[in-house]
Amino acid sequence: MLKKLILPLAALALPTAALADTINLRVLGQPSGSGLIAQQKEQPFFEQLAEKTGLDIKVEYLPVDVAGIPDTDGLRVLKSGLFDIVSIRGPQVSRDEPSILGLDLVGLNTSYEAGKKHMDAFSGYVGNRMESQFNAKLLGVWPAGPQVLFCEPSIQGLSDLDGLKVRVGDQSAANFVAKLGATGISMPFGEVQQSLARGVVDCAITGPASANSGGWPEATTTVLPIALQMAVNGYAINTKTWSKFTPEQQEKLAAGISELNEEIWAFSEELYLDAMHCNTGNPDCQRGKPYSLVEAAVSEADLKTVAQAVSAVSLPVWAEQCNAVAADCEAVWRETVGAELGL
Repeated sequence: MLKKLILPLAALALPTAALADTINLRVLGQPSGSGLIAQQKEQPFFEQLAEKTGLDIKVEYLPVDVAGIPDTDGLRVLKSGLFDIVSIRGPQVSRDEPSILGLDLVGLNTSYEAGKKHMDAFSGYVGNRMESQFNAKLLGVWPAGPQVLFCEPSIQGLSDLDGLKVRVGDQSAANFVAKLGATGISMPFGEVQQSLARGVVDCAITGPASANSGGWPEATTTVLPIALQMAVNGYAINTKTWSKFTPEQQEKLAAGISELNEEIWAFSEELYLDAMHCNTGNPDCQRGKPYSLVEAAVSEADLKTVAQAVSAVSLPVWAEQCNAVAADCEAVWRETVGAELGL
């Protein structure tokens, strides 16, 4: 009788033990309306993460706005363990960790090639800061794409921003537009379209693909396609969650997310070109909604203004902020990124 009782119980215990080995991951993603990178790359990747990596995991993916969490709280969410993996929005979380801005100062990344080189050079330092301050392991960074200007009033160049209110993504951009005589205003992405329509802001900075997804061309007349920044984003995992995986599993997870990062780098460049076509009514528009914005010509004077912004505006102000929380911040930046620029 005892044997008859024990055998069924043992059989029942097997699936329970196997179930206990499954690691549940909560992933906080990019805002639902932020564009095709989130919709076509990020969300499908994490929803299929178990199949892609071969890991025994179960994933719950939530866009940050659907979760009802401010995107400025990404690092705090990681540190608390409320979510295991967070799609970090660099400009938004930079107030909590200023070193992140060092990856993408205004005037630093005016092309994808420059962005890759500079972000690779400084991401190790940023990763160390995130681990020591937020219990988070950085698993790579990627760009939303060149950040350009969308304006409701017609503008011909950067000098026309004087006296206007401009929605900016981070403090570096706010400092830059302030030098041009404009007022930088920070606000969540989801509020920008209505703010443009109501005149709360006159212009706003983002990538062409995100602007298209967010309907910004409905409330603006002009786009000035001069790359101010690349809008750095990335993926990070809570270190306690990371420690649940064996070294072999960690390698598989890191490799999978690294592959996603590389895909997004290439996809971001494709989206930029297509979104510019869509926003300006070019018939080559394929992925976005067609609009009819006027594309202002980028002058040599404006290119020079942006190129000089690193040493003249964004680096000095950022270095002071970053050194205040990490004494070696500017020094490491100059040894890495600065060396590439001859600074």
